Formats: sequence, structure tokens, C-alpha cells
Amino acid sequence: VEDGITTDSLSSDYRQQWLVTTPLFNIGEQVNCLSDEFINAHSDQPWSSIAGLRHRLVHHYEGTNWNLIADVLLNELDSFIDAVDAILATLEK
Repeated sequence: VEDGITTDSLSSDYRQQWLVTTPLFNIGEQVNCLSDEFINAHSDQPWSSIAGLRHRLVHHYEGTNWNLIADVLLNELDSFIDAVDAILATLEK
């Protein structure tokens, strides 16, 4: 993302689209594997939105809203990663 992905470039550059969708697929797939107990214990995270994004990308690719994906990448992903790192740190103790 730091190497030039913007809302405009993501909307038109198929290489960038493929570059970002695979990690988003994987994140969403891993969220689908989380237990209800874990999700409930960390209910401040947007687990269902993350899983839903994965489903939308996988099953409705031609209808992808690249502005939404850019917003996730540019404005939400870093804070989600920080939150997951914090959760993992508490689990490791």
C-alpha cells in the first residue's frame, strides 16, 4: 500500500487489485475459522464485516467496489492489524 496504491489506481489497475485481494481473502478466511467464544471475547473487532468482505470478493468479484477496498486498505487495515497484534500479545502471556 505504501508503494503507490491509491483509490484511483486501485480502481483501474488489475495488478493492484489482484495484489490486495489475495491477502484480504486470506484474512477473511481465517476470521471464518475463529470460534464464537473468541469472537465474543473480542467483540470490539469487525469480524463479521471482515468475513463478509471476503465472501463479497470471492463470490462477486465483478461487482467489487474498489473505493470500499481502498478505504479498507488505506484507513482501516493498519488499526485492525494493531488490534490483532494486541490480542495475540495477551494470548501469549
